[in-house]
Amino acid sequence: MTLAEQAAALFQLQLTPEQTARFEIYARELAAWNEKMNLTAITEPSDVQVRHFLDSLSVAQAVPLLPGTRLIDVGTGAGFPGLPLLIACPGIQVTLMEATGKKLAFLDHLAAVLGLQGVTTLHARAEEAGHLPEHRAAYDVAVARAVARLPSLVEYLLPLVKVGGRCIAMKGDTAYQEAADAQRALKMLGGRVQRIDKVLLPGVAEAHYLIIVEKVTPTPAIYPRKPGTPTREPLA
Repeated sequence: MTLAEQAAALFQLQLTPEQTARFEIYARELAAWNEKMNLTAITEPSDVQVRHFLDSLSVAQAVPLLPGTRLIDVGTGAGFPGLPLLIACPGIQVTLMEATGKKLAFLDHLAAVLGLQGVTTLHARAEEAGHLPEHRAAYDVAVARAVARLPSLVEYLLPLVKVGGRCIAMKGDTAYQEAADAQRALKMLGGRVQRIDKVLLPGVAEAHYLIIVEKVTPTPAIYPRKPGTPTREPLA
């Protein structure tokens, strides 16, 4: 099946020919740049389609991504899931946050090649961005894939979203255990687990999970703590 067919069948996303063409360019640019720097270990075109593009698009079934929605992708790496979501959901505003400058160079290049509107790159660590006035409590959605375990991750994500906003952690089979381990951190940071969605991708034996966290109260001003501290000393 084509990416458009799979996106429609799995997530009820209708991709136009222009959007499909952008995904094809994305895959080619990813492969070309991956020869110069380590962007991804997933290189086969069919695997890129499923494990990068479809996996990213699964977020669109977990939270409404309507025009005007502000989304930040924390630790975006090669742009997943933020850029596929922007391609599939035009009109949203996406900030791609990454601490590695070389990866940001790829993302800036890719956004220009694809002619994307509504995308900004941010060279920062989450612990720093969470204290910047233009980013703190500024987003409707914060999402992260393969960044940290949930007790640490919520300290990165929750300061960035508005009260009433959502944080989405993309996880493997540890999702339920991580959600349980994060209860103390969530209470301290103003969040609660709303639900956990199971995602089945074609040809992938193991299930993926989306932990959807709602921000219910403001995050205390002292969080996030200094760089490295949330990982070394999680609030759980």
